[in-house]
This record gives sequence, structure tokens and C-alpha cells, in this order.
Amino acid sequence: MLNALEVVGKPIGEVKLATSGAGAAGIACLDMLVALGMRKENILAVDREGVLYTGRDHMDADKRRYARDTDKRTLSDIMQGADVFLGLSAGNILSEDMLRSMAERPIILALANPTPEVSPDLAKRVRPDCIIATGRSDYPNQVNNALCFPYIFRGALDVGATTINEAMKLACVKSIAELARKEASDLGNAYAGETPSFGPEYLIPRPFDPRLLVSLAPAVAEAAMASGVAARPMTDMDAYRERLSLFVFRTGLLMKPVMERAKADLQRVVYAEGEEETTLRAVQTVVDERIAKPVLIGRPAVIESRIKRLGLRIRPGVDVEVTNIDDDPRFNEYWQLYHQIMQRRGVTPDAAKALVRSRSTVIAALMVRRGEADALLCGLVGRYQKKAKHVLDILGSDQGEEKVAALSAVLNDKGVFFFTDTHMQFDPTAEQIAESALQSAYRLRLFGVEPKVALISHSNFGSSDNPSAQKMRDALKKIRIRAPKLEVEGEMHVDAALNEDVRNRLFPNSRLKGSANLLVFPNLDTANTAYNLVRSMTDGVGLGPILMGPSHSAHVLTASATVRRMINMTAIAAVEAQVRKAMR
Repeated sequence: MLNALEVVGKPIGEVKLATSGAGAAGIACLDMLVALGMRKENILAVDREGVLYTGRDHMDADKRRYARDTDKRTLSDIMQGADVFLGLSAGNILSEDMLRSMAERPIILALANPTPEVSPDLAKRVRPDCIIATGRSDYPNQVNNALCFPYIFRGALDVGATTINEAMKLACVKSIAELARKEASDLGNAYAGETPSFGPEYLIPRPFDPRLLVSLAPAVAEAAMASGVAARPMTDMDAYRERLSLFVFRTGLLMKPVMERAKADLQRVVYAEGEEETTLRAVQTVVDERIAKPVLIGRPAVIESRIKRLGLRIRPGVDVEVTNIDDDPRFNEYWQLYHQIMQRRGVTPDAAKALVRSRSTVIAALMVRRGEADALLCGLVGRYQKKAKHVLDILGSDQGEEKVAALSAVLNDKGVFFFTDTHMQFDPTAEQIAESALQSAYRLRLFGVEPKVALISHSNFGSSDNPSAQKMRDALKKIRIRAPKLEVEGEMHVDAALNEDVRNRLFPNSRLKGSANLLVFPNLDTANTAYNLVRSMTDGVGLGPILMGPSHSAHVLTASATVRRMINMTAIAAVEAQVRKAMR
């Protein structure tokens, strides 16, 4: 109701409501609406015997509270001029004439089940300007008890509430309304693969929206504490929300130390594809959770239009900085710097101007090089290799471009597994493989994960003398010279890497114990295929690619990146920027 009134622009204190059904559920709903600000004198109700009016016989105390001094006696009478209809009665009782008699932009809550008081199809045909909600899951705006009951009890139990009071109910209602206004991201099957946006067709979250737990339970717990019914008050609500979030996002536990570090010292992260929906939804969470200071590259008018269409709350120029790709006062400085970098690689001044004007990744990298941003994310649109080349052309690498690699991860029901190199080196040498493995192991420790490294091959511990197998054996020697304490073994099949029993039967003296969590592959084909196969076939959550080797914090994502992955990569990029600053 709160969200529907917001959409139609009607204050709750001024709307007129007609309701059918004055049983326990109907009276409870009316009490809640009054508590939210609806005026009793604006409510007219009917039950099986007609309108609740002053002086009518056979009314209990609850019904008498909603009896009005009126000459209206039928549902048809009270529907005239009503802004809202609330139905908790019987199916198909609203006629076309009743619908036509309602006020402009009416709100119809037809909640009888399984047949609503009016079919949404009929209501929309007769009143195209209406907003309608039902108890049916096959129509938009399903009103379902499961939206609140599990979570109101979770919040109550977690603080030892002695009762469920009105303050807790109101907190639950307001939290549901607020959640629907927020952007949705990576919600699995709750929205059938769609990303809903707040509006007439999406006023209320669906019952299986996993964010309900994180939003409602803390709101209820806080209300219980504020109203004095909590036997076990909490002192750290942020920690409570964080614990609940681990049930929602599988990357939560892995990302926890990275997120905390990112929030401790906010970095400026520039997003090359600032107009993309995935970027904007991710940035809303980045702003809400104070993970970084976002900079969006794009056309300001397009960004503002899409923010409005998506129902987001970020304010360009306030919450986020916007770099206008069409008209930035730094354009001359940008193209001149790019030309200076690329002039001996065949780039003319005119070409430099054209590239800077048309390539947002180039602008993002130049901003990082000039110190106007601390880290960059790109790659949602375009080819990975081309984006990575722009980044490396402008920012350079720590140890030479031949040692730049990419690390990706999959989180599934069996745990978290890292794969390298998934995107950069097509046929790396033994030295490059060793470097990639060592850089990856370092990054695992940033996540709080102790690396267990397996060099993957078609060969098991010397069973083949193929050049590919020999390359992995040579890489192992180089790794052990540079990191003698690292738990690493190879070359081996994937089953040997993941299953200690299989590995011990083949090679009892392995230095690797338990299951490997970092799988190092002999070439890009095998690494990329393995990563995507595991992610797709296990319904796993992807993380990365984490680009290892550029001289600044810069990461190239892929077109399949989700909102949650971009949020996670923002934190990773920010922490890398912190580390690099500390090392200067």
C-alpha cells in the first residue's frame, strides 16, 4: 500500500478506502493502515450484511470501530470515488461499473484466494490507470504472508522478544516497502532470472527474495529493543546484519575481510561502462554500503535517465562523480597524454583524439594514471583482450606484459575454487605459469584463504613426457625455488588435485594435503573452460577475473558479470589500490 500510494502520488492521510471483508484479517489490515497514517473517517467497509454504519445491529466491537455515519449501504455505493479498494472477502465481486466509479489512478488490492475479487486482466482492461495486487503468484504484486512471518519471528527470537507488538509489525511493513524500492541484484530464482524495478508492476518483493531476511529481521529486532520487549538486546546491529547476509550471498564469507578493508579507507573506483544497468545497480550498493567512491564514465543525461528508469537512488554529482565522455574539460589533456604514451606505437594525434573520444576504457585508464581515480573496472561491453590491451598500454605492468595473468574463482556447494590463468596468457611458458601461481597464491591470502596449489595436466606425476606435462613440471621447480613453504604439487589430473585419497594412491609423498583450492592450468583454453564448466554445471557464483600484473589497480570483467560480482570486484580493486599506495 505504501509503495502503491507513492507511485500514484497520493498521501496516505488523504486517500479514501473501500474495503470488502471485516473479519479478523480485514480488521487487522485496517488497524495497520490507520497506524501508518490513514484516517479512520476515510474508511468505508462492508461485510456479508452490507456497509458498517453507525447504529447497525449485529456488529462486534472491532466492527463498530470502523462503522461510519453514512447513508451508503452496498459495496457499489462505497466504491464511488474510492482511491483504494482492499478486498479480503470473495472472488469476482467487483463489477466493471464499480471499477469505473473509482477515483483516478485507483489502487486495487484484490486479495481473496484463489479467486481475487476482480481479475487483474479485467481490472486493467476497464481501468488502464489502475495498480492492482492479488494473492496470486502468477500475477505481479503478489501479497503473501510468507513475506513477513518467517522474518518477523527471526528478528523477535534473536533478541528474545517477549511478544510481537505493534511497533515490530510496523517496522516489518516499512522494511518490506523500503526493500521493494531498492535495486535487486543476483537474486537467483526469486525473480525467474529477471531484475525487477520499482514501479506499478513491482510494488512488493516476492516471497522468495533472499534479501527479506537481511532487511526485515534487523528492523524487527531494533523495534523490539526500542519498545522495551527484548530480553536479549544486541549492541552491534551491523554485525548482526553481516551474519544474516552470509545466508543470502554465498560470496559473503569469502569477501568479508576484503569488504571490511575496503570500507576502512574509501578509494575512488572509476567504472568505464558507467551507463550500463549492471554498473548502476552495483554502484547503488557500493554507495549504500560505503565500499568505495564511485566515478561513472558516460553521458550524464543517459546515466540520469537510466537511474530513474531503474528506480535507483544514487545522485550524480552528489553520491557519484560523472565524467562526461562527450564533453569533459580535460579532453585535451587526456588525448595529449595518450598520444605521448602511444606515439611510438603508430598512434597519431588524430587517432589519439578519436580513441579518447570513443573508448571509455581509455579514459578510465588515463584517469587512474593521472591520479584522478585509484582503481578501474571495465569489460561489461566489448572484447576482453582489447580492453586489457588498453589498460596495459596506458598503465603498464609491474614485471612486463608477458607476466600479466587473470585469476577467477567459483563458489559452490563444495567450497571455493580458484582458477588461473583464465583470460590472458594463451600458451604460457613454465616461468609465466610459476609467476601466475605465485601471484594467485598471494591474492588468496588477501581473502584469508591459505593456498593449496595444484598444477593441472593430462599427466599424473611424470606419467607423460609430452611438452605440456614437462612444462608443468618445470613450473613446479620454479615455484618451489621462489616459495619453498608454499603447499604446491603437480603435475596431476583434476581428480587427484581435489581428492587426497586418489592423490595418495598415485603419489603417496605429495606435499599437498587435502583438496587443492588453487588450480593452475597449462594454457588459457583449459583454464577458461574449466572455470566456466564448473561455474555453470554446479550453479556456482563467479568471482573475477582478477587481473594480476598491471602497475595500478585495474580489472577487466566480462559481459557475463553480475551485479554482485561487480560489487565484489569493486572491493577487490579498492583494496589493491590501498596496498599499492602503502607500498609507494
